[in-house]
Amino acid sequence: MGSITLKAVEKWFGNAQVIKGVDLEVQDGEFVIFVGPSGCGKSTLLRMIAGLEETSRGQIIIDGADMTAEPPAKRGLAMVFQSYALYPHMSVGENMGFSLKTAGASKAEIAEKVGHAADVLRLDEYLDRRPKDLSGGQRQRVAIGRSIVRDPTAFLFDEPLSNLDAALRVEMRYEIAKLHQTLAASMIYVTHDQVEAMTLADRIVVLQAGRIEQVGSPRELYDRPANLFVAQFIGSPKMNVIPAGAYAASPQGAVHLGVRPEAIGLTAEGGDLRGVVDVTEYLGADTYLIVDCGEAGKLTVRTDGTTDLKPGQQIGLTISQAPLHYFDADGQRV
Repeated sequence: MGSITLKAVEKWFGNAQVIKGVDLEVQDGEFVIFVGPSGCGKSTLLRMIAGLEETSRGQIIIDGADMTAEPPAKRGLAMVFQSYALYPHMSVGENMGFSLKTAGASKAEIAEKVGHAADVLRLDEYLDRRPKDLSGGQRQRVAIGRSIVRDPTAFLFDEPLSNLDAALRVEMRYEIAKLHQTLAASMIYVTHDQVEAMTLADRIVVLQAGRIEQVGSPRELYDRPANLFVAQFIGSPKMNVIPAGAYAASPQGAVHLGVRPEAIGLTAEGGDLRGVVDVTEYLGADTYLIVDCGEAGKLTVRTDGTTDLKPGQQIGLTISQAPLHYFDADGQRV
């Protein structure tokens, strides 16, 4: 089992409230990702679940038991930090089995559990090496392996890939996705990278200023954002937002119109809007155009990588009807 429930959880540092009444249920075996801008409280919330930060108010329930006041050691959770925190003088196998050794486990039990974790993470051939002889991705796998041997109730990841370069992050995203499939364990993962959130999560929790803005699957958040903040935070490049009346008739109460970059087409003549290409960003299969549309603002358009448009050229934009998003003056979905 690995269910985790937060009930009206709050965190105060003196007079400053950083977590503001969070309610959330994580089901057994679910992969949930906390995402949001820097300072939104996602790492603080994770540390509260782990017991590394005291909960000011509310309850943290793990597998039906109230663990709010319990120390980390009694919560049955394993945490993987941003830093690998490996012992440099120990081998990979010794690092992975150290927590079991300090808990008094037998050599046979340690060898069995370290061997299983090494097999899952494809670290078998590295067990006798020191951390300095490993790549960043391999070190992160060792840190994850150190958690696996403890057979925890759930895994907590605090931005585990932020120290890796772009290629290794892609590789480790795959590794973590496969790990979740193999272990079928509950995982809560913190990141500021919405690409990680979209590719890994069963459900995403979008946080802003200590509050949950929306919870849902990646597709739900992308297709039906609850408000303007979620609409622009989820998706890369972010959603274009223009005045609701700049394009066509809009629903009652709508002030802002949101359009994804891929919902905008190009035309040489006519179009729903006219503009001038300001910047082109070539990415191989895709090219992103930043188009200055005057009063409607600058819009990002996702187009085919073969486009030969250049800055300064005038073009027309056509807006697809189906994926439009309308928001009121407070930024809430209409």
